[in-house]
Amino acid sequence: MSDSASATVWERTPPRLDRDRIRISVVVPTLQEERVLGRLLERFDEETIERWGIELIVSDGGSTDATVAIAQTLADRVVVHRDERRQTIAEGRNNGARLAHGKTLVFLNADCIPAEWQSFWQTIAEWSDGKGRYARFAALAAPVEVAPVERRMSDRIVHALFNAYVRSAAAVGFGVGRGECQVVRRWLFERTGGYDARLAAGEDFEFMHRVRRWTRVAVPRELLVYESPRRYRRWGYRKILWQWFLNWVGAVFLHRSMTSEWSPVRDPETSSG
Repeated sequence: MSDSASATVWERTPPRLDRDRIRISVVVPTLQEERVLGRLLERFDEETIERWGIELIVSDGGSTDATVAIAQTLADRVVVHRDERRQTIAEGRNNGARLAHGKTLVFLNADCIPAEWQSFWQTIAEWSDGKGRYARFAALAAPVEVAPVERRMSDRIVHALFNAYVRSAAAVGFGVGRGECQVVRRWLFERTGGYDARLAAGEDFEFMHRVRRWTRVAVPRELLVYESPRRYRRWGYRKILWQWFLNWVGAVFLHRSMTSEWSPVRDPETSSG
C-alpha cells in the first residue's frame, strides 16, 4: 500500500497476473457502492481473468461504507481519494487509468453488468489485438439498457430511442457514448489527456467528442450493458434527459458542467447524499 496527501493506493500481493500478461485494464469508479460493486467484481472469476488478460482497478471517491473493503477483496488495485473536496467521476476514471498496465482501458460503472458476458469480453479482446469488425476504431461505446428483470415500458422506450441516437450519431462521425461503459486504446487515452477532471457531469460525452480528432467511435451491439434504474426511479426521465442535454451542451461547447455536482443516487440503506 502507498499513500500520498490526496490518495491511498492498495495492490493485491501477489498479483494474479504478471504485468506482461495484462491486456485489458477495467477501471471502475465508485462512491458508496457497497450494494452493487460485489455483484460486478464477482463476475470476474479466474477463468475470465486468465483467458482475457484482465486486471481490475477500482477508483474510489472517498466512500464511507464498505465499498473499499469489497474492492480490496475482489480487485487488483484500489485507489482511494483522500482530499476533503469532492472528486469528480472524471478524476476517478483518470486516477484509475494511471494505475493501468493494459493496452486497452475499459471504463465500467459499478452498477452496470455486460448483458452477454463472454461475447462482451471476446469482442474487446479481439479489438484489443487489432482484429474483428471494429479494429479500425480506437474507441468503443456501449449501448445501455435496464436489465429485463427491472425493465418498465418507459425504460424500454427511452433506451431504445437513446441507443438509436448514439448509433446514428457515431455512424456519421460524431464522438458520442455514455459513460456507463466506454472502451479506449491506451495510446489514445494518453494522447487526449483523459477525461476533463474539471467537469462534474457531461465528461463522458465531452471525452468522446474530443477523441474524434483521432478516430471514429463504434457502438457494438456485443457490448450491451445493463444498468441499474435507480436514478430513473428517483428522478424520472424528464428531469434526467433535461440534465443530460444541459450538461452535454455545457461540456462540449462551453467546457463546463451546467450542474455544479452530479449527485449520486443510492439505495436508501446506503445513501449518504
